[in-house]
Amino acid sequence: MAYTSWLDRLGLHRREQRAWALYDVANSAWITTVMTTVFPPFFVALAVGAGLADPVARSRFAFASSFSVVLAGLVGPLIGAIADFRGNKKAFLGAFVAAGVASTAAMTFISSGHWVFALATFVLGKVAVMSSLAFYNALLPAVAGPDEVDRVSTAGFALGYLGGGLLLAVNLVVIAAPQRFFLPDADAAVRVSFLSVAVWYALFSIPLFRRVKEPRPRLEKGESPTESLARVAVRRLATTLRDLRAHRDAGLLLLAFLVYNDAINTIIAMAVIFGGEIGIPLPAMMATLVVVQLVGVPFSFLFGLLADRIGAKRAIFIALAVYSAISVYAFALRTATQFLVMGVLVGMVQGGAQALARSLFATLIPRHKAGEMFGFFGVFDRFGGAIGSFVFGVMLAATGSSRPAILTLVVFFALGALLLSRVDVERGRRLAREAEAAAHETGAA
Repeated sequence: MAYTSWLDRLGLHRREQRAWALYDVANSAWITTVMTTVFPPFFVALAVGAGLADPVARSRFAFASSFSVVLAGLVGPLIGAIADFRGNKKAFLGAFVAAGVASTAAMTFISSGHWVFALATFVLGKVAVMSSLAFYNALLPAVAGPDEVDRVSTAGFALGYLGGGLLLAVNLVVIAAPQRFFLPDADAAVRVSFLSVAVWYALFSIPLFRRVKEPRPRLEKGESPTESLARVAVRRLATTLRDLRAHRDAGLLLLAFLVYNDAINTIIAMAVIFGGEIGIPLPAMMATLVVVQLVGVPFSFLFGLLADRIGAKRAIFIALAVYSAISVYAFALRTATQFLVMGVLVGMVQGGAQALARSLFATLIPRHKAGEMFGFFGVFDRFGGAIGSFVFGVMLAATGSSRPAILTLVVFFALGALLLSRVDVERGRRLAREAEAAAHETGAA
């Protein structure tokens, strides 16, 4: 493929593409600092200080993570259908960004012993951030053509790794030496890190709202612009479920994504909990998570270029093979150095495995139904994360160890690859374009 510039090669050559990708910078700060790195050990220490046993505190966090992703998954398709009908994906995205910023800022007021309030703000923030991704992903077809969608999607992940990693690194430096930054102790530094995420999240969300245009809505046959939103949403959800049977390849990709992304989300969400359980020092874990972010930047871009050459489907196969090896390696690791090696390997493939699923799915669905279709994509994404977090919660509560759950991830990666092998990409894209041709424009802006 001939590229017109180095920005074209990276998938960032138009300003709306750069603005869209910056939302990955915005939400990745929440995922790295709050969800993955700082909040889990902070919450465990807070809950233990309030009288909970350590395994109980860890399992409460795991169950709360599971609940939040289930809740986000349940509302995604319904509001996605409404957004497609009304043509207001950006409005819904803005509402969830506001909720995410507010709940994260509220974490600044977490005080000693108030673990219930801490968990409530975490759940609200996670529901908001995860729900926003359905509308963000649904805007991908509006900023990228079929020949560039893989590069644009992986560029978003790459910038997300860079931005999330930079803010995480700054926050970890402040937490490690709070007095140098005129803070009394590490707990105060942790609360300041939550505030920094809220500000970062708000600022880097702005370009998308300014530069990315709302796609024009299209009505399905027999629909009227004046119909009840509830009636339209329910009917469209039923239609979409039937469409996923008609768009067999999009449905198969969803199933494959559900299975293998369950394992990926488990690694992301429970890495610090697992590291703490096996005795990895907290500074070593924090450093490893920064390394994951930094390694993810070039390798996400590389996966976009690789997909241009061999196709997104084959590139995902490579990522899943590496992930299977990671799972076996993680089961046996014991030292901080081994934990760091695992982090490097994860950083190499994490962005590619997730970004290319997003871009491949975008080409297999009708663009005028992207909101509700990506709502279902979000369901499969979130429920996958819920299964993994729930498994960890059960293992921790029942046995005090999560190593058995780590090894079972190999099965998830293998089954996901098997389902992915059944996806006929060319057939799926042809059916999606035929469905687009059958829809008619409403004429709304």
